[in-house]
Amino acid sequence: MWWLTAAVLSAVFAGLTAILAKCGIRKTSSSVATALRTIIVLIFSIIVVLIVGSQKALGEIKPASWLFLVLSGFATGASWLCYFKALSFGDVNKVAPIDKLSTVISVLLAIIIFGETNNLIFKLIGIALFGAGTYLMVEKAGAAQQAKGKSWVIYALLSAIFAALTSVLAKIGITGVESNLATAIRTVVVLVMAWVVVFVKGEHKSLGDIDKKELAFIALSGIATGASWLFYYYAVQNGILSVVIPIDKMSILLTVLFSRVFLKEKLSHKAKVGLALMFAGTLVIAYWK
Repeated sequence: MWWLTAAVLSAVFAGLTAILAKCGIRKTSSSVATALRTIIVLIFSIIVVLIVGSQKALGEIKPASWLFLVLSGFATGASWLCYFKALSFGDVNKVAPIDKLSTVISVLLAIIIFGETNNLIFKLIGIALFGAGTYLMVEKAGAAQQAKGKSWVIYALLSAIFAALTSVLAKIGITGVESNLATAIRTVVVLVMAWVVVFVKGEHKSLGDIDKKELAFIALSGIATGASWLFYYYAVQNGILSVVIPIDKMSILLTVLFSRVFLKEKLSHKAKVGLALMFAGTLVIAYWK
């Protein structure tokens, strides 16, 4: 039953990622943090590729697949940049739920574009629960963060939209391509994109001035993401997928819990109800996919 332990660890590390990232961008530019973090994530994705030996199929990828994998990489990069920007302004327990709307958007796009209408009623119920839960959590955030403005909401929404586009583009481009190899290719694109943004904004000049403690948190957030991927991959390969997916979705609960413990971010009773609805919606979507 090691795969079950791996699934739980995947959710734990995924939940820790946002907390560690938040601690790493208090003074550091979110673009620089994304660029640095992506280096570590790429290392982990390459490790996975080498473990499964999928690098041997690199020369067999068709041009059309390359195109969509690169496009999905750009979407992933845009999502990460927006997510980190949102975290730099907003509370983790408010940004994370909006970012998770990518699940809802992905399901809707799959229904519209790919005609995935099996168990449509359950999917729509899950979407409704998830949407209602997100609304309850964000409503609280609007009042609590009025002094900081609401730009973080826009960035969080953009993060969710780009993340959903990543799934759609990847689904098209991943045809005939091993999934871990596809992930590594997308991460390379993200790395290039992130550093281009850093240099265009002239933020590379401040790399030597990054606070050492924040740099450590940025590195740890990358390690947490990579560890989450490795454990998730092991669980999917060796376990029961219908069990692994719901456990992985628990990361939203852990993110909120960690934000309360480590960042002292509190939830109102209304927001707690919203979180419960989000989790219920996620389980419905996962079980009746």
